[in-house]
Amino acid sequence: MSRGDDPVWWKEAVVYQVYPKSFADSDGDGVGDLRGLIDRVDYLEDLGVDAVWLNPVYESPQADNGYDISDYRSIDDAYGDMADWERLRDELHDRDIRLIMDLVVNHTSDRHEWFQRSRREEGEYADYYHWVEGSPDEPPNDWESVFGGPAWSYDDEREAWYLHLFDEAQPDLNWTNPAVREAVYDMMRWWLEKGIDGFRMDVINMISKAEGYPDGGGEHFMNGPRVHEHISEMVDEVLDDESVLAVGETPGVTVDEARQYVGADGDGLSMVFQFEHVTFDHDEHKWDARNPDLVEFKEIMAKWQNGLEGDGWNSLYLNNHDQPRMVSRFGSDGEYRRKSAKLLGTLTHTLGGTPFVYQGEELGMTNAPFETREDLRDVEALNYVDAAIANPNTAAEEYADVRGAVEAVGRDNARTPMQWTDDEHAGFTDGDPWIDVNPNYTEVNVERARADPHSVFRYYRELIALRDRDLLVHGDFELLAPDHQSLFAYTRTLDREGDDGAGEGATERALVVLNFDDEPTAFDVPDSVAVDGLELALANDDVPAIPGRSFDLGPWEARVYLTPTATTDATDDPAATSTDQ
Repeated sequence: MSRGDDPVWWKEAVVYQVYPKSFADSDGDGVGDLRGLIDRVDYLEDLGVDAVWLNPVYESPQADNGYDISDYRSIDDAYGDMADWERLRDELHDRDIRLIMDLVVNHTSDRHEWFQRSRREEGEYADYYHWVEGSPDEPPNDWESVFGGPAWSYDDEREAWYLHLFDEAQPDLNWTNPAVREAVYDMMRWWLEKGIDGFRMDVINMISKAEGYPDGGGEHFMNGPRVHEHISEMVDEVLDDESVLAVGETPGVTVDEARQYVGADGDGLSMVFQFEHVTFDHDEHKWDARNPDLVEFKEIMAKWQNGLEGDGWNSLYLNNHDQPRMVSRFGSDGEYRRKSAKLLGTLTHTLGGTPFVYQGEELGMTNAPFETREDLRDVEALNYVDAAIANPNTAAEEYADVRGAVEAVGRDNARTPMQWTDDEHAGFTDGDPWIDVNPNYTEVNVERARADPHSVFRYYRELIALRDRDLLVHGDFELLAPDHQSLFAYTRTLDREGDDGAGEGATERALVVLNFDDEPTAFDVPDSVAVDGLELALANDDVPAIPGRSFDLGPWEARVYLTPTATTDATDDPAATSTDQ
């Protein structure tokens, strides 16, 4: 697929997410950078991805690893300079790989010029942020920060409170101010003129706050009263070209609310990142994690597949820079690490929507051990641990009480360095890495995966190639055996209107069967599913062609059966290079 093809290229694409701080370090300072990424562009081409989503590389004090931006039009020195960024853009585009930038406009850094001028009440900047006058002893309301503690901080210079839904170093912009919106749009146009192919929009459904700041919770700032007005205006002003990918991160949205952002009569975003499937296993808060229930998980995934079908578009992901590693959360990161990693990849690449691959996912990278508080880097995890430790004299003992939660769901799990080789620090850096490498890097690394015909990496290349099938991009979804405790099975169906290799009026079909269990599981294909003509296209074990209406699947076994076409096959012999005992 070339960069000039279909304007809705993103429906057929696989997007690879790069967290640059942890991807590849070129200068030995322990922090990943743009030159390190440039050196690895050939790896991305070999994997076969169509686009790269680059987490923030803008100038930043790094209070929240770059999501606190102090200058939207500068590259942070830790990552390089604008010339490095331009070379990265060109290297990607030369390989027909698009570049998506993070757009963080719910908040800025408190060191941004806008905030510095706002606290001094300079002209139009006075109302660039949410300021409330009052006693320094009493916040304006009871809103809480996502990172813990009050969502308000008192500024002694202005003698007023400012709102920050995240860290206190991340003040929220006031989107009711037209000057703020135009400044944001102008910045977006600037980046588009520099040749980027779209934006991933950080917490974009939180930009509108309820007037008067009433007490309560997220209902007053998630999907707020003017959010659709603001986003529709953004689309009209900047994003009216449908070839520009616009992905909105929208925590807390329902299917119906998502349609308002991405539906035919919605705001005009390409797709949203919804969170229901990565929060359903949390109880009161994220640190109260429980084992995911497969039946509930299937219900959620099917709801989104059916809910946006024909009126919107899904994003497909199970991990990213804010989520733990999927193989440790939804899979089995011990004996069946490789098989479960392949199974989960099969899920995200055979559902309807655009798959997002987070760096290291294609290797089967896992959660990491964080033995002490000092091993942590994430502000959210540190705030949680510090709140739990009441007595500094017993900090080690009290950390042990929360360590399990941190290791299960903490964001640092996703931020350990990319594992390139079995050399010191996994080949990520010649220096001391900013966060420790996962100790399993000697077993799990790119060098070893590329040499192994049965690796997770090799399987992901087949999955990405399989996405060339229109059936897997546009086919209708139907969940099978919804109450089964171990199996996730479904069909995809696409009716052809003309003769393009499948025959006049032919119907293409897929049957996907995934065993989420350490034990073998029997599957009875429902009578409503036609199996005649289906052929094995991909499997993570050495399995035969479809044997009939009933068959057994081994532990964490994944199978994809497709009707053949005269156009595209994922491989000459898909099952031959996919097996993993």
